[in-house]
Amino acid sequence: MSLTRCGNGHMFSTRRHGNTCPYCNLAVESPATSNGEAAGAIPRAPRTAEDDRTMPYLGETTGIEPVTGWMVCIEGPQMGQDYRIMAEKNFIGRSEEMHVRILGDNTISRRNHAVIVYDPKKRNFYLLPGDASGLAYHNNEAVYSPVELAAYDVIQLGRSKFIFIPLCGVHFEWEQQ
Repeated sequence: MSLTRCGNGHMFSTRRHGNTCPYCNLAVESPATSNGEAAGAIPRAPRTAEDDRTMPYLGETTGIEPVTGWMVCIEGPQMGQDYRIMAEKNFIGRSEEMHVRILGDNTISRRNHAVIVYDPKKRNFYLLPGDASGLAYHNNEAVYSPVELAAYDVIQLGRSKFIFIPLCGVHFEWEQQ
């Protein structure tokens, strides 16, 4: 395997990526010099002991969207799976673009089968029908207009059933920053 280090310190395979670093798009010459650095690479500062330490990547710490509740699948292909409900509108379907993506049940519409809304001002949840052809059921009743959700209500979408579990509401609310 022919590994090359770019001027920014990234190691990559020249067989796979040619002379361009796939991480920073820095071009390097393919033949290596006697010191192991790629010819034409930008010289780097000497490495220190601190550079060799592995540091965890914790992801973005700002902009965390807190959960307001959950749907838990109690019947269907995803039985036992939980789905996070966030503030405001949560579109439900099988597509990657949906806020709540339910896989395995092809009777659920790909896009907008239903919507769960958490209203942070009024501190309550609603189930709305989506604009897809499939129906949503709330406690075995078809949903044609917004219905307020309460703890442990049963939501049916396609062949799957879910229990609704609220976190936010009268007893708890995330502080607004």
